[in-house]
Parts: sequence; structure tokens; C-alpha cells
Amino acid sequence: MSILQNHDTEVYQVIMHEEQRLHDNIELIASENYPSRAVLEALGSVLNNKYAEGYPHKRYYGGCEVMDEVEEMTIARAKKLFGADHANVQPHAGAQANMAALFALLKPGDRVMAMSLAQGGHLTHGSPVNFSGQQYDFVPYSVSRDTERLDYDEIERIAKDSKPKLIIAGATAYSRIIDFERFQKIAESVEATLMADIAHLAGIIAAGLHPSPVPHAAVVTSTSHKTLRGPRSGFILCKSNWASAVDKAVFPGIQGGPLMHSIAAKAVAFGEAMRPEFVDYQRRVLENAKTLAESLQKLGLRILSGGTDNHMFMVDLSSTGITGKAAEEALDCVGITTNKNAIPFDPQPPTITSGIRLGTPAVTTRGFGPDEMKLAASFIIRTLSNFGNENVYNEVKQEVYHMTSRFPVPGIDRYNNL
Repeated sequence: MSILQNHDTEVYQVIMHEEQRLHDNIELIASENYPSRAVLEALGSVLNNKYAEGYPHKRYYGGCEVMDEVEEMTIARAKKLFGADHANVQPHAGAQANMAALFALLKPGDRVMAMSLAQGGHLTHGSPVNFSGQQYDFVPYSVSRDTERLDYDEIERIAKDSKPKLIIAGATAYSRIIDFERFQKIAESVEATLMADIAHLAGIIAAGLHPSPVPHAAVVTSTSHKTLRGPRSGFILCKSNWASAVDKAVFPGIQGGPLMHSIAAKAVAFGEAMRPEFVDYQRRVLENAKTLAESLQKLGLRILSGGTDNHMFMVDLSSTGITGKAAEEALDCVGITTNKNAIPFDPQPPTITSGIRLGTPAVTTRGFGPDEMKLAASFIIRTLSNFGNENVYNEVKQEVYHMTSRFPVPGIDRYNNL
């Protein structure tokens, strides 16, 4: 019996409910994944207990000898994995990594170019409700209305007109290759600095299956979950000349004591990402995303930009008469977890949207392959084609469970020992 089960039944039951949901459902949220048991074990370790403000060998507390070893190991692995000059592994999350990067690179009021949130960008890339949009003067760029892909000529034109101090390359809802080298040339043409946010792409980049921004960008930010399959946290990579500014921006700039248990879990994830099987995993992620997109397209749904080059893609539901919010709720009823997502030039508000975003990192970790992707596509189509039909929902939900019951959830004791 679990210690927690005896100690706090209410919390234990809530966690068990989440384990059951993870086991029963098809997880298609592009930003979610299942870390290994080893990552979870590091997260739950005694490293949680130690205050370690500062950096290795420059701490504000005693007793940090082991903390220094852990952090230095994690830094070394991050640098090796991505070929970076410098790494800061203390950011608590991707948003904090972006905040620190902006603090290091800019002064309040400086002009920045970044992908519009409504077009597939990130909240911390200049949304007016976020610190980034409140502290800095953001000029948005978008995808082409015709191709729904980044138009680098147009981005260059905007850069020359607006003269930003910083250009951010990166997205949370974009399914095509991002040309970081072209972004670098655009930045250089207007004497701007380039920053890249690879929160979604980090695992694919680490596997060598997507161009890396590390040779081109002054600073690169990322999360350590999503395709990287680590703990829910963040990190920063940068050129050596930006190392001091980045470190000062993280601590004491925006954070206090680092979460040492999370840093250790990042070390585990970075170590796992250096293994040959991680590259095989990422290849399967891409194959599954392509198969799911193609299957849905064949069954009548429109995929933005016509397909995907990475782990995710967006579905335009406009022709179905179903909003993204309604589709998310309907699919949740049958055990398929997705998220509503604005499509470029969306007439619907962001709380409703005209689309959903689908991704394959989690289901691939679980062992799903092309056959399961085709079956998942059929479940999605049946659900949306019979919108509001509880009988069909129940039938699909039983079929979803029949499929998911064959695949263990990594990291969960109750189902396996991974």
C-alpha cells in the first residue's frame, strides 16, 4: 500500500483518478508527454529539500556540495546534447526561461519582433496580457494567408520597417520546419539579435531531425517536457558572450532558489536523449504525426498548411460548423484529449477558436504506431460527425478504451514497472 494512501487519502485518490485518466485516454495534446520512471524518481527525491540559491561553487547556503555536482552534471549534459557554449538549467518553466532571456537581452521598452499568438506564437512572445507585451514593444509577424507557412520575405520586410532590437523565432502551433538560419540573416540585416524558443521542438532538434537554432541564435530557450520527455521545467542555451547576462537574469533577476530535484530530473532526461533509442523514438513521433494528419485529411478534415513536418498540426474545423471548444469537449467525452487552438486569421475568439491542435509525443511514448494513428483518426471523425450523439460517444469511448488498455503508461506503477 502507498504511504500517501495511508497518510492523505484525499490527495491519493485525486492522483489515482489522474492515473486512471492517463491510462484510459488517448493523449493528443502536443505539449504533453510521459516521462520515464527515472525522471519521476529524481523529481520525488530528497534533492527537493535543499536550498541552493546561486550557482555551483557560488552559493548563498552551506551544504551545497552535492547540489553543485548535480547542477554541473545537468549543465554539461545540456551543452553536449545541443552543442551549446553555455547552459542555464535553473528556470522553473519555459515562461521563466523566456522572461530571463528577455531581461538579459533587452531594456524595458525595446522593440521585439515575434510570431503573433493568434497565428501560432507563444503567450510570452508579446501578448498584451503577458509581462512580455507589457514590458516591451512587440511587432508581430504571421504566416502567409495563402500557404499558412512562414513567409520569410515578409518577415524581412517587417524587420526592415520596424527595426527591432530582438527577433524571436519559435512557435507553439506551427507544423512546418522553422528556418533558423534565414532568421539569423534577417536579424543581421537589421542589426538585431536573434533569440529562438524551441520549447516544442527540443526533442526533435536533439535527435537531429530538425535544424538547430544553436549555431544561429544568441540565446535559445526551451522547456524540458514536451518532445524532450523530461520534467515540467525550462532551460536556456546561449553563446558564451551572453552567459553572464543570462545567468544574472535568472538569478537574482527573476528567481530565488533553484528546484534541485527538477534540475536532477532534467539531467536524467538529457541523458536519455543522448541514447540511440531516443532518435528512434523521435522518428516514430514524426511518422505518427504525419500518419494522423494524412488520415484525418483523407477522412475530410482540413489540416493547416496541408500537413506537418514535426510532432503536431492544426485542424481547421470551420467547414464542420463545430468550434474548437466544442470539439475539444466532445472528444474528451470519448476519451481523446486535445486542446482547442486558434487558427491563423481565426474569426472566433481565443476562448472558442475554429481549430484544435493535435500532437503525437505522448502516444508515441506509450507505444502507438501508424495503425493506432489511423484508428485514432477514425475515432475523431466518428465523434465529430455524430456531434452530440451520446450513443455514438459511448460506442467510441469503449473502442478507445479497448485500444488504450493494450498500451501501458510509462512511469505509472499501477500498470507497469517502466
